[in-house]
Order: sequence, then structure tokens, then C-alpha cells
Amino acid sequence: MKKTLVLLALGAGLSMGAYAEAPKVMNGYLVDEGGYTLYTFDNDTMPGQSSCTGGCAVNWLPAMADAYDKASGDLSVIKYVDGKPLWAYKGHPLYRFAKDAKPGEVNGDGKGGVWHVVKP
Repeated sequence: MKKTLVLLALGAGLSMGAYAEAPKVMNGYLVDEGGYTLYTFDNDTMPGQSSCTGGCAVNWLPAMADAYDKASGDLSVIKYVDGKPLWAYKGHPLYRFAKDAKPGEVNGDGKGGVWHVVKP
């Protein structure tokens, strides 16, 4: 009986999806759930819209949200060009820099004069 209950409990845990966390402030700047730095792009001139697609999105990974994520304070959820939810800060889409190899790195800050760490 105990073995059956343990197996049922484990099975129930496995069927639950992993819930992503909203971006948060760490060391004075905004990071994703893994602690990776989030950036904004000056070329995103229309609030709520991303202009970083194709090759841009390979180097600057859109900070995707889950469908159930909700806006809170300066954080909002907008639609990326493919219609999927994307985190935004004050209406500006958020991105990770592919060359930030570990949490806390800020290698993308100032890149091309148009990428900036989000400092709430």
C-alpha cells in the first residue's frame, strides 16, 4: 500500500509542468529565472513590439513568457512576432545575450550602442 501511494505521488509530480518565474532584480539589474541578465534593444521603437527577429534573435534570445504569466508592476507580457508571449519591461521587449555564458554576466551591455542592461 505504501509503495503504491509513493508511486502515485511521484507520478502526480511528474505530470505537473515546470512553472517559469517572472524576471526579477538581482545585483541591480533585471534577470530571468536562471539569473541571466536581461537587455532592451533601442531599435524596438514601438512599445509592445519586438524588431529583433531572424539572425538578431539567434544572438539576442527573446525572454519568452508562459501563456499563464501575468503583468506585474513594470513587467508586462506582450506578443512576440510569432504570437507567443514575451516578457517586456515598461513596454520594451526583453532579451538575453547568447554570449552571456553564465548567470550574472553582462557581456551584451552597450553592444552596438543599442543593447542595454535593464536597471529598474
